[in-house]
Amino acid sequence: MRKTILITGASAGIGKATMDHFVRNNWNVAATMRNPENSGLNESASLKLYTLDVTNEESVKDALAGAIRDFGRIDAVLNNAGYGAVGVFEASTPEQIRRQYETNVFGTMSVIQAILPHFREHRAGTIINVTSVGGKVTFPLYSLYHGSKWALEGFSESLHYELKPLGINVKIIEPGVIKTDFYSRSQDFINNEALAEYQPYVKAVSAVMQQSGANGVRPEVVAEMIFKAATDGSARLRYAVGSPAPWLLPLRKFLPEKWFFAIVRASVEKGLK
Repeated sequence: MRKTILITGASAGIGKATMDHFVRNNWNVAATMRNPENSGLNESASLKLYTLDVTNEESVKDALAGAIRDFGRIDAVLNNAGYGAVGVFEASTPEQIRRQYETNVFGTMSVIQAILPHFREHRAGTIINVTSVGGKVTFPLYSLYHGSKWALEGFSESLHYELKPLGINVKIIEPGVIKTDFYSRSQDFINNEALAEYQPYVKAVSAVMQQSGANGVRPEVVAEMIFKAATDGSARLRYAVGSPAPWLLPLRKFLPEKWFFAIVRASVEKGLK
């Protein structure tokens, strides 16, 4: 019998690559996104599309109910939908700050709360949360984004204790730099040129970050790791994937803080004189 995974943010990037990978490996996929009518995707017996906005609780409940109705059961949920507010914190608006947390943190929590009764009923299920290397490590100009991903890391780690006795697994995917539209369409860059003191720093750091995004690994690499997390049957919590995550995370753990900060500064402030 085919298993079923529900994926949020399945219209592009990691979400779409994961959708394709699971379908190829004989899973049913409930692919959710805010505007499925604009996705260009075609449904099949194993692939169904649903409207889901993680910031709208009714939308979340309706999408999950639809997937359960169509497939009979959901075995795994991938919380992939995200938003990146990046730039000068002082220039950010209250709306941008709220959207960052409502999407990345509260939206993920909303999906998990909605699926837990179904998982408890079957005493089985896997919750896979996409965080980031930026959930354990920080870079300049990413304060809002890092704040949301660090929150998601802590939430997921604590949650895995309380759900394990119920037969429900929690997994964390920690991607490094991935070649997706995170560095363009999905990113909300925050700046105010009137804040002149920040501008040399913004210019120097932004150039390095954009170059890093262009050299990222393909989202299909992350999709393969997500499939492993969903199917390996282990109690493993974290899965780092895509450079620099597999080596940067251990480096952060074992290096003295002063040394690690110096490495980050040297890497991202190259354009400063």
